[in-house]
Parts: sequence; structure tokens; C-alpha cells
Amino acid sequence: MEDVIRTVRVKLAVPPERCDGLQQTKEQFLHCANTTAAWAWRYPDDYCVTSKQTAESALYDRLRDETDLTANLVQKGIRRAIEATKSGVARLKKGENTSQPHFDAWSVVYDKRSATFHRDHVSLSTVNGRVECDYVIPDDPEGTPIGDYLLNEDYEFRMSTLQYDRSTASFYLHARMRRLDSDEREQSTPDSSDSEHRTVLGVDLNVDSSLAVTSTGAFIGNADEMNHRRREFEKTRGSMHQTGTRSAHLSIQSMNDREHRWMQDELHRAANQILAEARDHSCTHIAFENLTDIRTRMAGAKRFHAWAFRRLFQYVEYKAEMVGIDVEQVNPAYTSRRCSSCGFTHEANRRSKHQFVCQKCEYELNADYNASKNIARKLLQ
Repeated sequence: MEDVIRTVRVKLAVPPERCDGLQQTKEQFLHCANTTAAWAWRYPDDYCVTSKQTAESALYDRLRDETDLTANLVQKGIRRAIEATKSGVARLKKGENTSQPHFDAWSVVYDKRSATFHRDHVSLSTVNGRVECDYVIPDDPEGTPIGDYLLNEDYEFRMSTLQYDRSTASFYLHARMRRLDSDEREQSTPDSSDSEHRTVLGVDLNVDSSLAVTSTGAFIGNADEMNHRRREFEKTRGSMHQTGTRSAHLSIQSMNDREHRWMQDELHRAANQILAEARDHSCTHIAFENLTDIRTRMAGAKRFHAWAFRRLFQYVEYKAEMVGIDVEQVNPAYTSRRCSSCGFTHEANRRSKHQFVCQKCEYELNADYNASKNIARKLLQ
């Protein structure tokens, strides 16, 4: 039996201070779509690219660096362009005239990875964090699409689209609702996104010792080795710069490429290990500390570390998307001082950089392991 899908247009009550963030999100989403379209459309000189996987492999890292979007929104922008390219190729095969797709209409695509849908409000990913928007529901919704589908527990939310009406300066969610069959209705439980249904893997990042420590007790990567390799590259680069020859310049470029490849390989390996921990423990979410301004918050963190942490987060987010695991950032305040066993919080609990001893209950463990447990707990609050 075919799915019964209904689309409901509902106005959103967006906090005034967050409207600009949604506008920026749209601009960056369209940037991803148009960049992909320009890369994929190669007619008449060559075959157009219509593979989503090929496009993501070629463009994902670049677009993550060029935007502040989450992994899911970057992917949605790429996929929107590839779908349009496929449609264009189909028209060409029929002998119809067409051209490279271009996107300028106000539209952002959301699914359950980049939005959390509720019956009375929605939480949307933006370039500056999540924004919660209440639905503007009529006093008597009975007999309207909002009452028949949006508020009806027999329907579930599917991929939806955010749009903006310039004439009224209003945001609208075009929510696609799928009717559940009888078996699904029996199995479904309300508020399945509540913390009681979450299993969270916390991840603490470090500038020395292990690159990442998880709340399951896994010590992943070697930050000391990364620091050493970085110093060696810098030392060699400095010597070559002093030479000043064209040959030295070319050698520096080759060395930069080699260093970048090595670092990406290490970060991919660490991301795979983090994801394996999450899957082995049936986690629904992975929590990192908020990486904004991490250089000012983390002692010893350099620009290189900030780049590596951000790229590691992106790799985990991208890989987790493929297996249905959510990746989020939490406020790291007091995660290094709080006892993950009894909750007592004091700076004296941190006996040394990597040793934690609670002054109240005497619980003793690796400080980074303790912090990762607190990071996981923060997402459950």
C-alpha cells in the first residue's frame, strides 16, 4: 500500500532576535545548492554528474568549510542540486531545452536530523544554533489541515521545507505528514525524543595525551603524536622558507599537502572509532562540547587544534548521519570540575591535568573520562 502523504502549511512564531539567523541559514543552504549545480552541470562539454554520493565526496568538506551549516543541511543542499540536475538530464534526453539549475527561491529543507518536530512547535538547526518556534495554530483547528494532519497522532512528520513570505515577513513550515499504518500506530510512543529514550555517548577533546576520550572509557587517537608531527613540519618548513628558491617553495607546497593528508587520515580514523563506540553501545546521540571560542577556553589550544577539533566533529557528524545517530554540542561549563558520580562540583576535584579525585565522595578516575561522562549527562538534561 502506498504511503498517504499530506503537506500542511503552518506559520511559525520565530523569536525576533533569531530571524536573521534563519535568513543566513537560507543564504548558505542556497550557496551549497548552487555550488553543487555549477559543479555537476557539464552539458554540452561532458556528462553531468547525477550521483549524490559522488557529489558529496567531492564537495562536502569544501562546503562545510565555506558555511556554518550542520552536516545534514550541507547534504540536503547538495542533494537538492543533484535532484535538479537529474531532472535536467531527463529533459535533455527527451530533446527538450534546459539549462544549469539555479536556486534563488527562499527555501531550506529539514528532516529529523536537522529538526525536531513536535505537535505544537519545531526546533530548527541554523547557522548559530537551534531555534525553537511555536506553531501559530487557529483557535478551532478542527476540520483544517492543521487539525486533520499536523495535530493528528496518526500522522508522523517527514522531510519538510521552511519558507519565507516576504509580503508578510513571516516564516512558514511546509510539513509533510505521513499516515501511520495500524501496526505503526500500536508501536509508536509519544515524545520519543525525550531524554528517557536517549542513549548518549559523551566525547571530551584534548590538546595532549589522547585526542578524544568517550564516556564509555575509550581513549582515542594520539594528540601528542599529532603535536609532534606538526612541530616537525613547522621546523622543516621554516628551514625551507629561509632558502627562498623556487624548488624550496614547491617542496613546501608538497609538504603542506602531505601534512594535510596525514592529519585528515588521523581524524577520519578517530571519527570511525568514536562512531564504533556509539554503535557498540546502541547510542542514539553523540555529545561534544561546544567548539565555539575553544582556543580561549582550553589551555594550550592553538589554531591548529581548533581546526582539528572542528574537522573531527564534522567527520563524526557526517558519518553518524549515515547510521541515524544525532550529533550535538553542549555547554562545557563545569564538566571538568563536576564529579560524574555524586555531582559535587569544585575546582579542587581536578588534582592534575589528567587526574580527577572528588573531594566529597573520593571517586577517582581519569579527568578526561570524567569530563566525557559529564558532557553526555548535559545532553540528557
